[in-house]
Order: sequence, then C-alpha cells, then structure tokens
Amino acid sequence: MRKFVGRFSLRVCCWVQRLLGVDLLRRAGWAALCVLLAMGSAVSCSGMPIEEQARHVRANELLFHQLTSEAFIVAWGPPSYQRTEFMQFFGTEDDSLTPRSRLASGESPRGWKGHFESGEGLFLAYPDQGWLVVFLEKRLIYREALTAAQLHALGRSWQYEDRFRSRLEVPATP
Repeated sequence: MRKFVGRFSLRVCCWVQRLLGVDLLRRAGWAALCVLLAMGSAVSCSGMPIEEQARHVRANELLFHQLTSEAFIVAWGPPSYQRTEFMQFFGTEDDSLTPRSRLASGESPRGWKGHFESGEGLFLAYPDQGWLVVFLEKRLIYREALTAAQLHALGRSWQYEDRFRSRLEVPATP
C-alpha cells in the first residue's frame, strides 16, 4: 500500500509540475529563464506607446521614468544641443536623478535620499521649449526649466568642452 501511495503522489507531483510549466523551465535551464526575464523587462520598460509619450511631452507633462528620448524627438524635433556623458546621478525624493554636473562642487541636491546611480547620461537641450532633459538607460530622469539664453550658453560650453575630449572620453556610437 505504501508503494502505491508513493508512486501515486510522485505521478501527481510530476503532473502538476508539467501543468505549471516548471518541468519545462527545469529542462530548458537558465537560458529559458534569461529569455523570459529579458522579454519581461523589455515589455515593462517600453511602458506606454510612443504616440502617448509624445502627447505628454507636447503638453509639458514630463513624467519621470516613463518618457523616452524618442518621444521628445517626435514631439519637439531634434534638440538644439545634445551631449552624452558618463556620470553620477543623485536620487531625490521626487523620483528624479539629479546629474552631478548640474550641482556646484561639493553640493548635494535638495531632497537627496542618499543613493547614487551611475551611467551614460543623454542630455538634450531645447532652448525653444525652455527645457533641459536628461535620460539614463532610455528613461527620463531629470528635467530643468531654463531660459533660452541659459540653454544656449550650456550648449556652447558643451561644444567648447568637446574640442578637448579625447577619443577615449567620447562615447561610442551604436
């Protein structure tokens, strides 16, 4: 009787695993798990469609972590100035990440939560719209309303600094 119950429970257990797909994941191994995670992160990062993102940009509803640089280009056209630079970003209470370059030396931003992120930041300056927007990993992380004169001065300083950047400092183009 004990053998019968043991075999029956083993068969039920295997059937439940197959039903839930656990057996498939076990057979496929880590490769399938990685593919599933990549697909899930791609879907979650895309968030809202580009048309809806562009509508938010046109309405000046610049939502952190939901808008991509493509939405700004669709809505406002190519930026007057752009720069890509690896740097540290300070996490703040409003969910933005303030670039180190927008702070005075030794200063921390208002509402700093005490965490950092580092990465290749994409800075886009739109003097006609009055916005400096910054992206990290294709998501909006920082916005700052500036006058057209301030944005032109910032863009000219980027162009001047680019003259002295070595090939090692210039980010690779995809």
